[in-house]
Amino acid sequence: MANRPHRSPLLPGLRILGIALLLGLLPAGGARAVDPPYQGQMERLAEIMGSLYFLQPLCQPGGEDWRQQAAELIEADLPDDDRRERLAGAFNAGYSAYARLYRACTLSAEEALTRLLVEAERTARDIHTRYAE
Repeated sequence: MANRPHRSPLLPGLRILGIALLLGLLPAGGARAVDPPYQGQMERLAEIMGSLYFLQPLCQPGGEDWRQQAAELIEADLPDDDRRERLAGAFNAGYSAYARLYRACTLSAEEALTRLLVEAERTARDIHTRYAE
């Protein structure tokens, strides 16, 4: 299916969750030497955002700028250099994984996009609920 205009109802909710996550995860002090308990989830979220950065323009041009959102999320978390590299690496791995599979929007790509949006929203909500309140 070539470039059908379609807006997911999850995008506004994900944007709101992203903002809440950004505000809620700001550390009280300086950078941490030890990974926070949500690091694994943050890496998965960064990976998903990298995947979305590849897939959404393929299937839904004009959508969210997932690269910018990931950069803002990483910046707001104030990671040390090691964590920043792991988060950026996860984003790049997500992008590369889908770039190897798809050259055009297919039913499979659309399904992957939908599943990734749902997982991103669930992961962001879980991080926010468990660690930002």
